[in-house]
Amino acid sequence: MNYILPKPLKKGDTIAVIAPAGPISYNAPILRAKKYFENLGYEITFGQHLFDQDRYLAASDEDRLEDLHWAFGNKDIDAIICARGGYGTLRIINDIDYNLIKHNPKNFCGYSDITVLSLMMLKRAGLITYSSPMMKGDFGSENKSEYTIQKFFEALEHKPIKIEAPKLHKQGKAHGIMWGGNLASVASLCGIDFIPDDDFIFFAEDLNEPVYKVDKMLTQLFNIPQFRKHIKGIVFGKFLDVEYPEQLDYLFDEISQNLGIPTVSDVNISHDDDKMTIPIGKMAKLENDILTI
Repeated sequence: MNYILPKPLKKGDTIAVIAPAGPISYNAPILRAKKYFENLGYEITFGQHLFDQDRYLAASDEDRLEDLHWAFGNKDIDAIICARGGYGTLRIINDIDYNLIKHNPKNFCGYSDITVLSLMMLKRAGLITYSSPMMKGDFGSENKSEYTIQKFFEALEHKPIKIEAPKLHKQGKAHGIMWGGNLASVASLCGIDFIPDDDFIFFAEDLNEPVYKVDKMLTQLFNIPQFRKHIKGIVFGKFLDVEYPEQLDYLFDEISQNLGIPTVSDVNISHDDDKMTIPIGKMAKLENDILTI
């Protein structure tokens, strides 16, 4: 499939902020993020329902969907950065106008629950998106990570990404598109058509998940024939707050040997303050412990 890479982000671009998952709860971080980007020379616009709340969701399904369609359909908007993750994207994926997205490609950014949207946009619209920091917890923080900010702009400006993984579980070479994100969010898509038809290097991260649940979610994915057919390498990010990290290392060793593909771990793809920005759908190469995108 010929995937669509949006134009590089540049000063003067207009960035829309939407909340397609969980509610903002309090506005200060979003307003702080807005000021930060404006001081850098970008224009910021808010979705109409950004600060709404419906139980544990940021507005109703219809209103969150409306903001998503508005952000892609508005010709004056160049990029979209989600406010936060949480939960809610799974509820709207079947009602998204993927043709609208395909014909209005824009930089779309977020992680955690936003993974669901990124993978479905790649599958149904062919759009390359970004597993990246978000407005509330990252750009809106009073103590922003310079590392996270640097990696974000490098990726959005299409600069080469080269990562040396701290841990190597199995040597080898792999080529394919970068594909994955938050593990729980990826696994939540099981049951629908979401896996690429192209070879991919799978990346995954999570937090507050015991090792047996990480094992269960990975096994669920590996049991899908199309997943096993196209996975050519694995890049595990950080799995935060794991009670028995030695068991996690053992699991990653076991997986790499069972699949017989190059595998690395402990890469700065995570829910932590310091995080990489990874283009989902862009061609990459994993050679031993070096990932190049």
